[in-house]
Amino acid sequence: MKALVTLMLIAGLAQSVPLTARAAGSASLLGSWALDTSRMSLAPEARPKSVTISFSDAGGKWTTHVDIVSADGAESHALGTGALDGAPVAVQGSPEADVAAFKMPAPNVLIMSLSKGGIPSSTRIYSVEPDGKHLVETSAYFGDQGVPVLKTYYFSRVR
Repeated sequence: MKALVTLMLIAGLAQSVPLTARAAGSASLLGSWALDTSRMSLAPEARPKSVTISFSDAGGKWTTHVDIVSADGAESHALGTGALDGAPVAVQGSPEADVAAFKMPAPNVLIMSLSKGGIPSSTRIYSVEPDGKHLVETSAYFGDQGVPVLKTYYFSRVR
């Protein structure tokens, strides 16, 4: 589960698309996405029961809402809203992040950097497949002994 919400900022990946340009091209990211837990590298009994990510336009800002039901049934509901300019914004409700920053280098790609208590936790890169029905999340973070880890998660559009 930690891999779902932990990483460091990957500096200088790309420039953000201006917020006003989002309307025409980034609608593919907007909506709700459900994680295909069967494709996770965790043992079935350790996988979350569900993970849903929702992206929405909050009047010129980007909102990300993540709902997780863990293997033991515990729930978390994280929410963060901010401009797509890489500036840090508060995250509420996440057990692993209290600050996030967002950039959109292409209409179908979102980069999110997360930290908790001033310590970088993870960077997430979300990319919508050309069919508009599937989303791939690449999660980058540092594991045991500072070893870099990259994980890939697969989502399907819910709405």
